[in-house]
Amino acid sequence: MMRWLSEWWRGGTAAVEPASVRDAARLAQLHAASFAHGWGEGEFESMLSERNTLVHRLRLGRRTIGFAVSRIGADEAEILSVAVDEAYRGRGLSRTLLMTHLGHLAGRGVRTIFLEVEENNQPARRLYDRCGFVVVGRRERYYKQPNGEQLNALLMRRDLS
Repeated sequence: MMRWLSEWWRGGTAAVEPASVRDAARLAQLHAASFAHGWGEGEFESMLSERNTLVHRLRLGRRTIGFAVSRIGADEAEILSVAVDEAYRGRGLSRTLLMTHLGHLAGRGVRTIFLEVEENNQPARRLYDRCGFVVVGRRERYYKQPNGEQLNALLMRRDLS
């Protein structure tokens, strides 16, 4: 009993589970802290209510510390966003989150997954490389930063079948 209590107190074991509309505010906070153009709570509420959108939250103890969002179309999906709270990065939790999310996509019949990632975002690129994604294209000046700078995006793909 004491071990369980001490694990819970320190944060406990990571769990990846479906997100619900109740999570929208926290997911919006995480997104805003991770990206230049954060999605609002209303945007998350809309995505969470769509049948073709899959949203998982990463929980450590009682605290939601990350999420993954994908949109499904036929046997393909696009990962729209993955984020983990900055305080918990570098621990392999994002890989656990992403691999679990991919497993659920496969369970829904998805065979091919695409995503776009900022070309200079090395931590994200390492994650996607380790999870089996390969670069299949590049989009010049795709991401617009608040300071007006435009950054390139890489289009990545992973086949699940």
